[in-house]
Amino acid sequence: MNTFGYAFRVTTWGESHGEAIGCVIDGCPAGLKLSEEDVQRELDRRKPGGIYSSKRKETDRVKILSGVFNGLTLGTPISMIIENVDVDSKPYEELKNIPRPGHADYTYLAKFGVRDWRGGGRASGRETAARVAAGAVAKKILEKYGIKIYGYAVEIGGIRCDLSGLTVEEAFEIAEKSPLRCPDKNAEKAIEEKLREVIKEGDSLGGIVEVIAKNVPAGLGEPVFNKLDAYLAYAVMGIPAVKGVEIGRGFEVSKLRGSENNDQIMLKDGKVRFASNNAGGVLGGISNGEDIILRVAIKPTPSISKLQRSVDLEKMKEVEISIKGRHDPCIVPRAVPVVEAMVAIVLVDCMILQGLIPRSFIKCH
Repeated sequence: MNTFGYAFRVTTWGESHGEAIGCVIDGCPAGLKLSEEDVQRELDRRKPGGIYSSKRKETDRVKILSGVFNGLTLGTPISMIIENVDVDSKPYEELKNIPRPGHADYTYLAKFGVRDWRGGGRASGRETAARVAAGAVAKKILEKYGIKIYGYAVEIGGIRCDLSGLTVEEAFEIAEKSPLRCPDKNAEKAIEEKLREVIKEGDSLGGIVEVIAKNVPAGLGEPVFNKLDAYLAYAVMGIPAVKGVEIGRGFEVSKLRGSENNDQIMLKDGKVRFASNNAGGVLGGISNGEDIILRVAIKPTPSISKLQRSVDLEKMKEVEISIKGRHDPCIVPRAVPVVEAMVAIVLVDCMILQGLIPRSFIKCH
């Protein structure tokens, strides 16, 4: 299950400390203007950098190997590669027989009987760079239809951002200038203080990412087993470190009355619209034309230097470990473009299935 999608299919490949990682996209329409710079912009948003990020210095330079000629997609598979240039596997050698708490070390071994212990192998968050590359292509397609996707952190370490008085676009603009992708300067200061304390303790923090897709047409998604909200949840739950998803007001709706939760229907400029958006842009599994709103819970980075218990599987005895290496004390800021990417891929896939996106953007004679 290394391939995602139905009509717009994305396969990712590679391991954290291998020679390279990458993706293959099948189903991208022909005639789309696409360059390595388009993809690089998104990768630069995800790559390490800053005091609250991993010290692993990956340039994440992308190279398009196929599917593009003279700046246009050909309708054939697009293959992209990102070389791993700053690999240091030594800190992992002493733990190759000891599964790290919070990681997939033990479960990969239970499933396959073998695993790449260097940096988590394929279970590493490094794999998400390939998703972002594919998401960049999806975003280019969505731009042709005026669909924009905005993401930012709304909570880190239990400290909530205040978004009142801000439009989605304003929140996004502020967040993009923040090392924590936080759209609230006051919350950012409090989070930074808490992060500094956590780093000193050899620990980490999690948080919540919010992503909003604007100008999504009504009618996307299937009515029963491939509902749009279910498909979105499936997509983002497949991102490493994601432990929960909510659409619209999510779990909060359990506290509301029907009269409070229902989005009443109205006419605006001769079009059917909704007076509120508690549903997050999806009704009955199908988009209703309002903004798609989802929030994603990101767990604290499991690689911490604080002492933890585990088992030496070779000696079959309990041990205490302190994880060394270069790790993010908080993965939330770098998770934002990854969540955006998966949302973009889902929307493009649904639009192709709905017949809204042609196989070629060039008129054939």
